[in-house]
Amino acid sequence: MISLETARKLRDAGLAWQPAQGDRFAIPDRGLDDHTFVINDMAAIIEVLGGAPAVTFHGTPEWALDYLYLGETIWLPDEGQLRTLLQDALAAHGATVYDLLYIDGTYTCRFEFDEQALAFHAPSASEAYAEALLHVFAQGITLMGIKGR
Repeated sequence: MISLETARKLRDAGLAWQPAQGDRFAIPDRGLDDHTFVINDMAAIIEVLGGAPAVTFHGTPEWALDYLYLGETIWLPDEGQLRTLLQDALAAHGATVYDLLYIDGTYTCRFEFDEQALAFHAPSASEAYAEALLHVFAQGITLMGIKGR
């Protein structure tokens, strides 16, 4: 998963989010930066009831935070979503070939852009894809109608 800092950079670079089931997001600047939330119809948690583990279900009425505006959240796209976004952005620019390498604990996303070989290194595949996507956005490539899952 990408860091909140990287997710904020993607949002600021113009990555729009249309939430879907299973999408992860953060609520920044409210003391919740270290928590990840998931779009879901129902929350299921493990509790001990009568001395035995049980799966219990809770809806949003039990939570003190009734709602947030989407602009108060930051999408945390997963590796697959970032890979798809990068593929779409590269295809919009006429480039379709890229790869992801893992060597000695480092992921490297490589592709050719405007006849220049580029490589983006990060400790996770998600971060490598995100850094590559940030570079593509910085070149003026935009994506319309991005949806979550």
